[in-house]
Amino acid sequence: MANHKSSEKRARQDIKKTATNKANESKAKSAIKKVREAITAGDKKSAQALLKTAQSELRKLTKTGVLKLGNASRKTSRLASQVNGLK
Repeated sequence: MANHKSSEKRARQDIKKTATNKANESKAKSAIKKVREAITAGDKKSAQALLKTAQSELRKLTKTGVLKLGNASRKTSRLASQVNGLK
């Protein structure tokens, strides 16, 4: 447990940051899931629209340091290639 005033504050900040990061990560996962559902349904137009939101969410996670750039790029690339493979 934190013993100093500054370490107590840091512990409170960590709790807030963790909650924010988890919420944002959950948004990104949901966006990815929606794109995958559209791909399996074969709906290219909605998959392309949903891909944009998923890319946006992944970029936000990268910008804040929750995800590494390569990880986000790989996920985006794989989703995009699946969407482009639709007829």
